[in-house]
Amino acid sequence: QVRLVETGGGRVERGGSLRLSCTVSRLTLDDYAMGWFRQAPGQEREGVSCINWSGGSAEFADSVKGRFIISRDNAKNTVYLQMNSLEPEDTAMYYCAAGAARYAYCSGSVLRRFASWGQGTQVTVSS
Repeated sequence: QVRLVETGGGRVERGGSLRLSCTVSRLTLDDYAMGWFRQAPGQEREGVSCINWSGGSAEFADSVKGRFIISRDNAKNTVYLQMNSLEPEDTAMYYCAAGAARYAYCSGSVLRRFASWGQGTQVTVSS
């Protein structure tokens, strides 16, 4: 069974940075497109960023563009989300998702047709 584990969340002040990691097991990461989503209480889930299987293409939501960076290390089976200049509006539970490259695709910042996702890591930004 595929397993995704997100780590790196925490509490920071406005303007701070965090680096989220998503480590996957029981799959070969370079066969998968990956995405990061977030959901704040009472809000709909938002696609934050999406990266294709090779890392050659990545997209970001307008709300994070220029502040967040997505990357992947297929050899380590890990995808990262570097979050800079954090704002209170970034407070949410952050999830990563994996979708087989032959089915899944990035529609802007949203990974479509993903098959698996993790339990999430909480990010809280104080003002």
